[in-house]
Amino acid sequence: MSISRFAAAFALLLSVSAALSAQSAPAQFVSANSASGAPADEAKEPQLQHFDPNTVDKTLDPCNDFYKYACNKWLTANPIPPDQVYWSTGSGLQLWNENLLRETLVAASANDPKRDAVHQKIGDYWSACMDESGIEATGLKPLQPELERIAALKSKKEITLEIARLHHLYPGAWQQGDNQTNSPFFGFTGQQDYDDASKVVAQIDQGGLSLPNRDYYLKTDDKSKELLSKYHTHVQKMFALAGESETQAAADAGTVIDLETAMAQAQMDNVKRRDPKNVNNKMTLAQVRELTPSIDWDAYLKAVKAPTSDHYIVTSPDFFRAEERLLSEHPLDHWQAYLRWQVIHRSAPFMTKAFVDENWNFFAHTLAGQEENQPRWRRCVRNADRDLGDALGQAYVDRAFPPESKARTIQMVHSIETALGADIQNVSWMSAATKEQAITKLKSIEDKIGYPSHWHDYSSVTVARDSYLHNVARATSFEFERWAAKIGKPVDRSEWTMTPPTINAYYDPQLNTINFPAGILQPPFFDPTKDDAVNFGAIGMVIGHEIIHGFDDQGRKFDAHGNLRDWWTADDGKQYDERGKCISDEYTQDVPEAGEGVKQNGLLTQGEDTADNGGIHLALNALEAALKQQGKSLDDKGPDGWTYRQRFFLSNAYSWCANVRPQIARMIVTTDPHSLPVFRIDNVLSNMSEFQQAFGCKTGQKMVRANACRVW
Repeated sequence: MSISRFAAAFALLLSVSAALSAQSAPAQFVSANSASGAPADEAKEPQLQHFDPNTVDKTLDPCNDFYKYACNKWLTANPIPPDQVYWSTGSGLQLWNENLLRETLVAASANDPKRDAVHQKIGDYWSACMDESGIEATGLKPLQPELERIAALKSKKEITLEIARLHHLYPGAWQQGDNQTNSPFFGFTGQQDYDDASKVVAQIDQGGLSLPNRDYYLKTDDKSKELLSKYHTHVQKMFALAGESETQAAADAGTVIDLETAMAQAQMDNVKRRDPKNVNNKMTLAQVRELTPSIDWDAYLKAVKAPTSDHYIVTSPDFFRAEERLLSEHPLDHWQAYLRWQVIHRSAPFMTKAFVDENWNFFAHTLAGQEENQPRWRRCVRNADRDLGDALGQAYVDRAFPPESKARTIQMVHSIETALGADIQNVSWMSAATKEQAITKLKSIEDKIGYPSHWHDYSSVTVARDSYLHNVARATSFEFERWAAKIGKPVDRSEWTMTPPTINAYYDPQLNTINFPAGILQPPFFDPTKDDAVNFGAIGMVIGHEIIHGFDDQGRKFDAHGNLRDWWTADDGKQYDERGKCISDEYTQDVPEAGEGVKQNGLLTQGEDTADNGGIHLALNALEAALKQQGKSLDDKGPDGWTYRQRFFLSNAYSWCANVRPQIARMIVTTDPHSLPVFRIDNVLSNMSEFQQAFGCKTGQKMVRANACRVW
């Protein structure tokens, strides 16, 4: 993930699945006339998972592998369905959330003349997405105007306006606040200034790729070469589906691979990008023009309606120098092939069955291991949430997030923040001066729980029943321009970058906020029917995780106001780095779950691993304080025979139980700064004497790490 937002994705695998859905729509079509918009066997509301400590596998030793001890029975009883790349205790919640959203969309699609504007938009979006027969009848027509525009280009100078058009029309062609390295040519958005977080400036990021990241182009092991070869075949097939001859399709596919590989070679790697200092490269517009004279920046900025920026953050100047060379060296027809590919690739999920199937076959099946496509209704729900999220989010909050849940969550947040305050004061390796700055930052964190304070206004977005692809394009254009329009304006501190139904959470270092959508504040993560030990073990750890992101190896470089400023003494910074190295060394490990020879880079995952290790400490300390107020202790037994301390750790592990296909595990290890679920339990708990006390683990056992790591 990029430096502009450190969205600490708790439900990592859930978000991976959603990303795959963005690449692929299902092949098994559901009748658009179905009353529920879903097959009969899926119309029944799914059931949420609730923590039960008696599901542990008592034939196993908790001190040998606690993840298996806590999860083995569940994992055995819950194999991965063929249309999934993973299956976790949170998967039922994902389906439950989507079911609620589907019901809202189906009701809004009734075409009632009394519908208000919001229900008209979400209802017509749903109808167009579910209209398979209409999409099939339309065929290639939605693509033809874009392909004709590209064919009509007379010079490479005209490429600039096509880049702007791609950024406007296609989801994933720009990504606010996240990794923009898959945007065509480059990424562009409004971004808080690193040195003055009160204002928004323009950010121009490296881009150009279609595969998950640069490693997919550059690694030379047999598996990587095999995947790149299959990608070449996929690109060729997609060109052929768009009407090219086999000869032309093969030639164009080769051109696309050559260009994307060259751009991958020029990109800054994902470990180096983790340091905000490496991407905070300020330039004037004149300097940007000089950096890439082949791009008509004045035309681009006018086309995307970008206001004047005080300066421009160019995340990777070396990338743009290389891109300038590529633009000069390659003829116009090569770039026309690349532009055609971008249009075809990004339109494919919203096109006819032939495009959908081929797109799914490579990105979801080959890359991620999905055996079958998901039912169409789930694809439509997720895209409606992506494109009109605040409209849907209001209905979700009304149905799924009562005020009592919000109040209890806020109480937990405050208790965990109090625990971090005590931890900061008690650590021996920080000086008084740095502690004072850390406490100031902690007290400045804004807690955003459930949903935003105001909702986006979609009144300017045209949504109709006649074209799914056009609805997606208009919604994408609205969101792209909304972020570009922020340039030159004061920061909107109320902004969220996740929709309310999202099963995820994040910390924003430049706003200094933690954000917990209502979607994750449901069982098994937050369960209003369960006691504090269960909730602190599951969602409490996540709350602590997000708060710690303000003090991990990235977040600590920003001050209480979100400015990129070193507020540490030199010695304290050195002490921190030593503790961080312990974490990164521990997590630099072989990952057999992802395939032979796959190794995790602990420098890539250091921030998330630090947050995992610190977050669970904070949650346990907060639980201990809550129990003390009730006249209880961690080692008292509850009615089920387990101590509160044991229930805390069992609940924590249960919330991470997940079967994961090796293909998606490989993608996570290669591209994602989060560790796989098994390491988010076993690595973390083997560092904790409190865990070892709970289950009587002894020195020499696997869950007792000789060189225990801890920052917070």
